[in-house]
Amino acid sequence: MAEFPKSLVLVGAGKMGGAMLEGWIGAGLSGSAVTVMDPLPSDELKAFAAQHHIAINPTTPVAAPEVLVLGIKPQMLDAAAPQLAPLASAQTLVVSILAGKTIANLKARLPQARAFVRAMPNLPASVGRGISGAAANPSVTPHQRAIADTLLKGVGRVEWVAREELIDAVTGLSGSGPAYVFYLVECLAKAGEAQGLPADLALRLARATVEGAGELLHQSDLPASTLRHNVTSPGGTTAAGLQILMGEDGLAPLIESTVAAATRRATELSG
Repeated sequence: MAEFPKSLVLVGAGKMGGAMLEGWIGAGLSGSAVTVMDPLPSDELKAFAAQHHIAINPTTPVAAPEVLVLGIKPQMLDAAAPQLAPLASAQTLVVSILAGKTIANLKARLPQARAFVRAMPNLPASVGRGISGAAANPSVTPHQRAIADTLLKGVGRVEWVAREELIDAVTGLSGSGPAYVFYLVECLAKAGEAQGLPADLALRLARATVEGAGELLHQSDLPASTLRHNVTSPGGTTAAGLQILMGEDGLAPLIESTVAAATRRATELSG
């Protein structure tokens, strides 16, 4: 059963924060339990808030909530910290989706808070199909972890990692991963053009291929390797293509280097 907080403050309701807010309300969180703090709320956010009785930028001081969700841009944290610190009491669960900001970074700026969850969602969260990696510090109680799990599931699936350092690898894989897939579509389309297809047709074919393969993965319980085998006839066209992709200098080492580079950069940003 989903566990929602009795009070929640969302700081930053841009694309990701806004998507999470919509997911929470859709999953059953009462709008009256939510306060949004955003310096430039969009018209869409204002309309959504009015429809669901969500407070935006109240003029009176806000009491420390049960959950404080940080959805601002990471570079805004230092400037926002003085305003945020009073919102994070010893009983508040802080859930951060700030890329590159460690729990230690957050603790230094929110000194009264004890319980922190650091999460890394990805872009498909905006359509309810995201995947978030999450790590909790030892002060997070089972009840608080269940609440964080419910909130993150508002925009997709959640995978918990045992150590916070692994969030950097999550960032390199699934956080940045949608961009890799989008680039694959670009490359497939260009490859189709090289074989004589009109550019617009090649792009439609490439997009539909990746969309369909993704949906097949979503609906099937079979491993990706089995699905690959199922569309590969011995000596056929797919086998000929895979011989290139699976060669010594093929896709596997390239993807490994790609994820490693993104992970290294995430670690550098985390300090």
